[in-house]
Amino acid sequence: MIRLTRIDDRLLHGQVAFTWIPALGVDCLIIANDKVAKDEFMKLTLGLAKPAGIKLLIKSLNDAAIFLNDEKNKSLNILLIINGVKDALYLVTDVPEIKSVNFGGLRSKEGSNLISKAIAITEDDISDIKKLINKGIELEVRQVPTDSKQRVESLIELKLNA
Repeated sequence: MIRLTRIDDRLLHGQVAFTWIPALGVDCLIIANDKVAKDEFMKLTLGLAKPAGIKLLIKSLNDAAIFLNDEKNKSLNILLIINGVKDALYLVTDVPEIKSVNFGGLRSKEGSNLISKAIAITEDDISDIKKLINKGIELEVRQVPTDSKQRVESLIELKLNA
């Protein structure tokens, strides 16, 4: 079962390892990213960051979708981490179990605007966010599990109307 789907461009770091994983009772962490799945050095460093006793899988988006849709993997408690809105849209389209996406961290880059202290999105992201909303997907911002959920669409509206 997917316990949380999280967009975080840092992928695996202390906040994920020491707050999200214990709070969700996760036993399997999946990083779904086409680039990282081909990068042996990144896979090694991410493996060093994972907590003991947690299974870490680093897969391409397509391979992650296949794994998540396989009935034999439904007994796992999974934290799924992706690094961008476009990847979220891809997985939501291919994995019907995903009903909610947590926005944890998207650093500023050229052409992006901050909608919260840790989330910067581009016009392309806004287009993909609208597609996710139209699919009925809950989009929420929380840095840690104890934070109150903030709806992504309300944060975008605030910025657009400011």
